[in-house]
Amino acid sequence: MPKIHKAVITVAGRKQRSLALQSLVDRDAEPKSALRILLEEALDAGVEEVALIVCPGDEEAYRAAAGPLSARLVFIQQREPLGYGHALLCARNWAGSLPFLHMVGDHLYVSRDSVRCARQLVTIADTEACAVSAVQSTRERLLPYYGTVGGRRVPGAAGLYQIDEVIEKPTPTEAERKLVVPGLRAGHYLCFFGMHVLTTAIFDILDSQIQALERGSPIALSPALASLSGKERYLAAELNGSRYDMGEKYGLWIAQLALGMSGRDREELLLRIVEMVANRG
Repeated sequence: MPKIHKAVITVAGRKQRSLALQSLVDRDAEPKSALRILLEEALDAGVEEVALIVCPGDEEAYRAAAGPLSARLVFIQQREPLGYGHALLCARNWAGSLPFLHMVGDHLYVSRDSVRCARQLVTIADTEACAVSAVQSTRERLLPYYGTVGGRRVPGAAGLYQIDEVIEKPTPTEAERKLVVPGLRAGHYLCFFGMHVLTTAIFDILDSQIQALERGSPIALSPALASLSGKERYLAAELNGSRYDMGEKYGLWIAQLALGMSGRDREELLLRIVEMVANRG
């Protein structure tokens, strides 16, 4: 697979627009916007240029949030609110013919070792020479929040799965019938991490889906990923890290806690938490 030089980050969704602009304290104890943390994640993986899919008029806010990394940004407008899949399709001409890294703008990623999550994923895609979506073993009660995959373990490759099925926000009954993956804990499923390395075949699929739907209907990404699994080799990979959805209830607080607990201020943060719990007793 060619080297990944480009990344696409979607931030145009109604519930996404403000999240990437939020200020947090990163693992290095430096205050940064969530967008800047995401950009550093992508650039560490070898990406040279990042396209932000934005609502018209949001460019200056994101440029300011990117700070010193704003020179790496290209802004692409999603002029109509036609869904996540349509947002990604807006990057088609810019992405060209080469594979690219894609991340969602309302998630943060925290690695459990020195190698960031995006670099882990890009390395796997390079080694396997195919599209790869990061996944995380997720409790059944959280299925309403995530696209979920079903598949088979790749022999001899820990944490790698051949994707056979993709369903957006499945019900528990649907997941039990179609998405059980041998070897996972009972009641757990492989849900998307919010990070993918995709080939440009995804754009042809999304375009076909738009043509098939009634004009103005929103386009989701998961059905296109399901179709991708039937057209080319497409894997899921469990990374050595966790994703944090800032859009969930208490999501920003939990993401900040995860960053702090993995950073140099861990001991101070633990002490503050203990004191807070003790004071409530």
